[in-house]
Amino acid sequence: MSTLFFINLHKILVIPVILFLMWYYQNDSMTACTYLALHGTYSILWLVKESTFPDQRFANEFPPAWVGWLFIFTPLAGYYLTPYLLISNNVTVQPWLICLALSIYIIGIYLHYVSDAQKFYTLRLKKGLITDGLFKYSRNPNYLGEIAIYMAFSIFSMHWVPFVVLACWCCFFIRNMLRKDRSLSRYAEFEEYSKSSRLL
Repeated sequence: MSTLFFINLHKILVIPVILFLMWYYQNDSMTACTYLALHGTYSILWLVKESTFPDQRFANEFPPAWVGWLFIFTPLAGYYLTPYLLISNNVTVQPWLICLALSIYIIGIYLHYVSDAQKFYTLRLKKGLITDGLFKYSRNPNYLGEIAIYMAFSIFSMHWVPFVVLACWCCFFIRNMLRKDRSLSRYAEFEEYSKSSRLL
């Protein structure tokens, strides 16, 4: 099983998990339904992305099954804490906070999926550095988008735990970003590009 299998399984389970929590805690509030719409559409868009412009790195990694379950799926399942806390505690998010979270989410969705599409289709035409479009000022707009998306989800929970989960994932993202920089440094133009752009 590839790394992608465990990631996709997590995304596939998002809507059923949230619906189960809403049923179990008898919570079909506007806040719970809005969260379902946000996290649910994010997961559907991820699965559409993986079927149209997939991340080849994930598809080509085949960890042992126990590594996949323990170190990929289980950490990703930490994101289920947000809907659990929101729904089980019957949280009511104030309209102004919903407005803030929605704005952050929409920006995150744009950055995440547009930059992934730009990278996929640009590299099909020409290998090498991508230094224009969303990559002009940020070397990792996809990670920036993903962080924004989960920041929006965390806001909905009105609890500190999802922010800790996100912080742990940010450490993982930073490690990947630094590894990517080391890989891209083989290109002669990388030094100039790194001066005009930011890691995140």
